[in-house]
Amino acid sequence: MELFDYCRSSASYRVRIALNLKEVDHELTSISLLDNEQQSDLYLLKNPTGLVPTLHTEYGELSQSLAILEYLEERYPNPALLPSDPWQKAQCRALAQQICCDIHPLNNLRVLKYLTGHLKVDEEQKIEWYHHWLNTGLQPLEKQLLKTHGMYSLGDEISLVDVCLIPQLFNAYRFELDMSPYPTLAKLYHYCLEHPAFFDARPNKS
Repeated sequence: MELFDYCRSSASYRVRIALNLKEVDHELTSISLLDNEQQSDLYLLKNPTGLVPTLHTEYGELSQSLAILEYLEERYPNPALLPSDPWQKAQCRALAQQICCDIHPLNNLRVLKYLTGHLKVDEEQKIEWYHHWLNTGLQPLEKQLLKTHGMYSLGDEISLVDVCLIPQLFNAYRFELDMSPYPTLAKLYHYCLEHPAFFDARPNKS
């Protein structure tokens, strides 16, 4: 498999973690979002949306990180990222989507570029925007995971929630969000990074 990704893309980061956890043989091909390589004719043939990640498989290209994660879960079921119980599985998916669909898109790089480019927002205002939407998303998540966490977000086994959570928290630390209101999330972040699959997937591992 070949993963077309960008090191700081949260969506790509999720997939790198899952590939590591499942020990899937793969190679990484960097697509620089800063240099607009995602808009090249060659890449648009692989993914017409011009977004990352894109997973090249024997069947063709697959985009959208959650779809890729579901594919990897079905193709490589061990270790499982979703509980076997239908209700618990739905709850796991709900929390993962809460992170990936409600928090992440508002602070995506293309949104930040639009704010500073077209809308002429200055750096201080951009950070205010970033922190506002992070806090809006992390506040309920802290309360939810306080009830469900063990060593990881849902008990003592790594789940899809952790795979989606850690990249989001990486960005929170990168943009210097005050994490003191989120002790549960901070604990989970630092604990997950002790696992090689998470540690080796970091954008700044070099």
